[in-house]
Amino acid sequence: MDQTEVIKRRYNRNAALYGLVDRIISHSLRREVLAGVGGKILEVGVGTGLNLPLYPPGSDVTGIDFSPLMLKRAVALASEKGLKVRLMEMDAQNMDFPDHSFDTVVATCVFCTVPDPVRGLKEIKRVLRPGGRAVLLEHVRSERPVLGRIMDILNPLTLALIGDNINRDTVAGVKKAGLMITGVTDIKGDILKIIRATA
Repeated sequence: MDQTEVIKRRYNRNAALYGLVDRIISHSLRREVLAGVGGKILEVGVGTGLNLPLYPPGSDVTGIDFSPLMLKRAVALASEKGLKVRLMEMDAQNMDFPDHSFDTVVATCVFCTVPDPVRGLKEIKRVLRPGGRAVLLEHVRSERPVLGRIMDILNPLTLALIGDNINRDTVAGVKKAGLMITGVTDIKGDILKIIRATA
């Protein structure tokens, strides 16, 4: 079984609890990530849909996730809140959208779990229109030597238990994917970052 399928099964199994875990990210931080987003928006790794009520009213939002059970919760939340969004089961590493389909792509704590993050980030670049914006909220490996090393040591455990890599350098991945970084904001020391980039 490939790594994508392993992680998908893990997220399906944990979907009922994930909403509680995902609430660690405050509404105010989510609002900061979503500030200024507009046009045709794609949310990659929509999960249980906690960002959906926070988009500006009237936003044209499509959300994708590779976990059908996570999507089921996102659909229920969207229905409960009366939100008009499109939610689709799809792998971030292999999106079904044509090139240049979106003005903005949003992802919150997604690329820590994508088996090939650069491939997924290249897909973001592909589906963004030229000059389109990507906004990512990601936890990353600390640049502080001791903490970074501890994260490296713990990573096999977090990957095995929850499918989460805690020691990725997502800023470097964004660059490698061909996106141009326009800003990086540190949120919690140097572990949680808002990364803004353009296609």
